[in-house]
Amino acid sequence: MYSLLLAIIYVAFISLGLPDSLVGAGWPAMHEDLGVPVAFAGFITMIIASGTIVSSLASERVTRRFGAGTVTAVSVGITATALLGFSVSDSFWMLCLWAVPYGLGAGAVDAALNNYVALHYAARHMNWLHSFWGVGASISPFIMSYALTSGLEWTGAYRIVGLVQVVLTAALLFSIPLWGKVDRVGARRSVPGASTEQETGAGATGEETGHVPLGKVLRLPGVVLILAAFCAYCALESTAILWSATYLVTDRGVAAGTAAAFASLFLLGITAGRFLAGFVADRFGDRHLIRGGFAAVGLGAVLMALPLETTTLALAGLVIAGLGSAPIYPAIIHSTPGNFGARNSQAIIGIQMAAAYTGSTLAPPLFGALSAAVGMWILPVFLLALVALGLVSSERLNRLIPHPGAQAS
Repeated sequence: MYSLLLAIIYVAFISLGLPDSLVGAGWPAMHEDLGVPVAFAGFITMIIASGTIVSSLASERVTRRFGAGTVTAVSVGITATALLGFSVSDSFWMLCLWAVPYGLGAGAVDAALNNYVALHYAARHMNWLHSFWGVGASISPFIMSYALTSGLEWTGAYRIVGLVQVVLTAALLFSIPLWGKVDRVGARRSVPGASTEQETGAGATGEETGHVPLGKVLRLPGVVLILAAFCAYCALESTAILWSATYLVTDRGVAAGTAAAFASLFLLGITAGRFLAGFVADRFGDRHLIRGGFAAVGLGAVLMALPLETTTLALAGLVIAGLGSAPIYPAIIHSTPGNFGARNSQAIIGIQMAAAYTGSTLAPPLFGALSAAVGMWILPVFLLALVALGLVSSERLNRLIPHPGAQAS
């Protein structure tokens, strides 16, 4: 039962990643067909991010009322509808219209799935699941490439991914009874194979009753700290993904092709790093993974900044930063029930998702404005500042809550 549902959730995480790279991969063709400037891609992503933030904040109330399985199935169905809407859009305003349900569906399913896995499964699965998200995000550019080169046009790529989501929606609808069975088993015993941190905080799923108001959640000791750490991580990840290739070319003299390849290695490093972290996650625990991850990203940023004629260390630093980034996101999510209790975890993870999308949406344009004023050389310094914010916030939380599970009641 645990294994069957887990397999479905793994497929769901791949499907979650599939749409995330479609806009970026297809926009060179999309903006020409739609007759809009290149910069208009930002409007699409901002609308999606805004919807995601709204649904993430509402996820706690919705999930408590309808259950994680139903919310996941319906949210994936909404996302599928939006993607199919993209596939029949012939104007920019239609894309903006369909971006609204796309964002709303993505935020709800992200928060519901992450909390469910944090409550019911061991830390290794959280890392592997997010690695599978990276697989989906890596596949979608190839789907877009296939559609563009085979005559299906960019709309065909959205149709393909939308139909995949429709199939997943059907599978999730049939799986809804399994979610309730896992909940009932989890209420009677600890999660098999879970880490000590999870057992103390997440085992008592029977506590998950009653809406937890947003104001009350924000007043819980340490919540603001974990939000700051999560926002900082997502900000540095999105900034590095968008600007690292430009930094390597303009400031370090790397050839454009080489810079593009190593920029892709940053994302691939996150995917591979999460897969590898899954093998050690239960042994080391979430807190050590978060600490070590931020430290590795900091080391990578330092190597990128070293004023040496050779570019080898700068390129190596970017790869190290990608590998270091890998365990931070899954470990922060997985540690939430242990730090704040199962009863509060859905509400807190919903706010964490909102903080994540806020950081990833605002940081890249903020860095763009900063680099225009002082120069692209500031990228490693910008990343180090975000590392410092994330590391200090997470370490302060560790001192505030020395024993995970202390706030489980």
